[in-house]
Amino acid sequence: MNCPPVIRISGLSKQFGELLAVDAVDLQVGEGEIFGLLGPDGAGKTTTIRMLVGIMEPTAGAGSVLGLDIIDQTEEIKEQIGYMSQRFSLYGDLTVAENLDFFSEIYEVPISERAERERKMLDFSRLHPFINRLAQDLSGGMKQKLALACTLMHTPKLLFLDEPTTGVDPVSRRDFWKILYQLVADGMTIVLSTPYMDEAERCNRIAMMDNGRIIKIDTPTALKQSVTQSVLDIYAEPQQAAKEILSGLNKVHSVQVFGGSLHVLCDDVDSTKAQVTAALESSDIRIDDIRVLSVDLEDAFVSIIGQARDAEEGRLQGA
Repeated sequence: MNCPPVIRISGLSKQFGELLAVDAVDLQVGEGEIFGLLGPDGAGKTTTIRMLVGIMEPTAGAGSVLGLDIIDQTEEIKEQIGYMSQRFSLYGDLTVAENLDFFSEIYEVPISERAERERKMLDFSRLHPFINRLAQDLSGGMKQKLALACTLMHTPKLLFLDEPTTGVDPVSRRDFWKILYQLVADGMTIVLSTPYMDEAERCNRIAMMDNGRIIKIDTPTALKQSVTQSVLDIYAEPQQAAKEILSGLNKVHSVQVFGGSLHVLCDDVDSTKAQVTAALESSDIRIDDIRVLSVDLEDAFVSIIGQARDAEEGRLQGA
């Protein structure tokens, strides 16, 4: 990471009763990055972001955002960042323009600057044709773009987005990412959480999270290259029966459904292919095709998280 860090956290943890939601997280985010927190539901992504934006106090650990302490200077942090939660509260009975006006008031944007700021937000979000439409009548993608525009009314230096495109159609997701790229080109730093592999691929760096821990941080390319296993792409019918059989083979690390095929993660392609073929044919499973693929980010995630879980299980058994 060549850029100076705008976020530094060390040993950051959050406990809810018996649940350790975030477990001793360390990370740094550089200026001008798009930094992604990637993981399934319950991985700790949202809780981590909420601690960084000053909504939630850590149970343990320390950190800074834009040089400000995340425990003692939360109000100062809030003034300099933008935060778009999973359920950003637009006002459905207000128009697009009225929502922008309202958030200008909330963020105390100087009256002399509001018209120009709102014009800019409407232009970059392409919402100008819908300026008089009620927010409740916008499509899902338009609502997300309006929420982002409202978040940016005070021109923050750092933007936090918590799963910003969940439930949004693919075309709107693509348009949303075009906006994010423009924001970064203009000098903003973005931290976002996502469960989507294709979105994670768009980030400069990714922190893979699982069970409250960061398992590995690196670029998408480096994460894929770190995986030593290979992938067999198998088309077999019936698919579910094939998956159950393949999951029990000793040469197979994992089996994931990818549309009409199964991705089988393995160490040795030739011997695994022979074992797979024999096992499926002996169970009267029809094999339509078997191909060797390059490891993609989802395969890398499954491999890296799987190894971490195996190591943790081994540690607990040995304790």
